[in-house]
Amino acid sequence: MVPTTMRELVLVKLGGSLITDKLRPETARLDTIQRLAKEIAQALAQRPTLSLVLGHGSGSFGHIQAQRYHVHEGGLTDWMGYAQTGAAAQRLNRIVTDALLEAGVPAVSLQPSASALCRQGELLALSIEPVQHLLAHGAVPLLYGDVAIDAVQGSTIVSTEQVLAYIARNLGPTRFVEVGEVEGVYTTDPHHDPNARLLPRITPSQHAALAAGLQDSHAVDVTGGMRSKVATLLALIQTMPGLTARIISGETPGALATALLDPQAELGTLLCAD
Repeated sequence: MVPTTMRELVLVKLGGSLITDKLRPETARLDTIQRLAKEIAQALAQRPTLSLVLGHGSGSFGHIQAQRYHVHEGGLTDWMGYAQTGAAAQRLNRIVTDALLEAGVPAVSLQPSASALCRQGELLALSIEPVQHLLAHGAVPLLYGDVAIDAVQGSTIVSTEQVLAYIARNLGPTRFVEVGEVEGVYTTDPHHDPNARLLPRITPSQHAALAAGLQDSHAVDVTGGMRSKVATLLALIQTMPGLTARIISGETPGALATALLDPQAELGTLLCAD
């Protein structure tokens, strides 16, 4: 086993819109999930120094339940909706975990809501020790967007980006790879605008000028869609010198493996410091 000090830590997020059909309740895209699992296994086999923390969105599992019960808004009088939303997120997580294990990836699922504490939607605390322990032994921690306890409003939803950003601030990865259904970040929503243009690179100083055109999700997404993802990642990059993020399409076979194996591969949109 490669010593921990010699490993390159990369955080990877598989988007909910990629691994589920977000327009059909609780519909996983099994072929896509299995292919991505094989690409992750390939990258780990070919790059022994690679160390991964994986996360995935909830897509048509958690988001639809959260919207139905308004879990993200808090103030619940009936916590059955909280329980149902968490259970839906776990159902998708089981599918992803099983696909990774079948591909030979030693993925270990960690439930964020078991330790997450928030205040008005902001993630303040999450248990990091299990992630560190798994990485030290060559396993692959797998987290996901989940329900969470909120000290002010009672309940909230923590996005996968929030969870991975918290881990990043504590563990110091070199890269973040966000894998979605579109090629990267566009000037406008490519689902609705045929003239939408792919942005190959975004820095914090460019963000304000671009923010108005960045698209929200075209389906139910209680965590804010692409606009929120870009803002979260750029804020992280500003506080962590040397960190870069790349937003790519997982619809293209081999793209994820390429991004993991070659940090310089010109795929999708690169988010980096000015």
